[in-house]
Amino acid sequence: MLSSLLLSRGQSSRARRSSRARGMTISVALFDLDDTLFAHRTAVDRAIRGHRDTLGPVFAEASNDVAESARWTALEEWHYHRYLSGELTFEGQRQARARGFVKPYGVILTDAEASNWFDTYFESYRAAWHLHDDTLPCLDHLEARSPAIRLGIITNGELDFQTTKISTVGLTNRIEHVIASGDFGYPKPDPRIFQHACELFDVTPGQALYIGDRLATDALGAASAGLTGVWLDRERNATRGQRDEAHAAGVAVIHSLSALAPLLN
Repeated sequence: MLSSLLLSRGQSSRARRSSRARGMTISVALFDLDDTLFAHRTAVDRAIRGHRDTLGPVFAEASNDVAESARWTALEEWHYHRYLSGELTFEGQRQARARGFVKPYGVILTDAEASNWFDTYFESYRAAWHLHDDTLPCLDHLEARSPAIRLGIITNGELDFQTTKISTVGLTNRIEHVIASGDFGYPKPDPRIFQHACELFDVTPGQALYIGDRLATDALGAASAGLTGVWLDRERNATRGQRDEAHAAGVAVIHSLSALAPLLN
C-alpha cells in the first residue's frame, strides 16, 4: 500500500501522512518528461558524440567520449537553470552551451554561429528521441485500472518544444494536459505549477501523484504542494541523505516506472 511507503521523522507527522494516504484515492498521475518518460540523457549522449565527429579532428580526438559527454551535460545543467531563473532566454541558453563547449578549443562563436552550431547538434539530438522502455507499459497499466487514472505532464521548458517531443514519441493522445513552465510562468519546484495542474484536472492535490527523476525539483516540490511525490531514481544513485530527505517528506523512491502501479495497489 502507498501508506506503507510514506515515512517521516516524527510519530505525529508519520501518523498524519499515513492517515491521509489510507483515505486517498489517486485519480491523476502527473509525470515529469525528460529522463522520466522521455530518454533525454541517452539522446543527448548520442547526439553530442555524433556532432563532435562533424567538427573536425581537433574535437574528435581531443578527449574521450565519456569526458566530453559529461562536460556537455554540465553545460546543459548550468545554462538551462539560468534560463529557468530568467537570466537567459531559451535561445540564449542554447548559445551559451555551444560557446562553452568549444571555448576550451580556442573557438569563439558569434550569436549567429552559436545558434547554428546548436541547431546542427539538435538535428542529431532529435534523431535520437525515444521513450524509456518502461514508459508505455506503465501508462497502459494506469489507464487499464478501473476507474482509469488520468495522465498529465508537468515540465520545465518551453511548451512548443516539449509538445514537439511528446508528439514525436507518440504520447500526444495519451496525455490529457501538458503544463510547461515557459508557458505558465513558474518552474518546478514552485508549488504554483503543481497546484495549477490540479486545477486543470479539477482535482485536489491529495488526489494527484507526481513522479520525476529529480528529488528536489520533482518529488519534493510536488510533496510541498500537497501532491503525493514519487522520486524515480533510475540510476540508483541516491545518497543516504537524499533517502532520508525523501522519507521525511513522505516521498516514495522507485527505480523503474514498472514500480509505480504496484505502489497504488
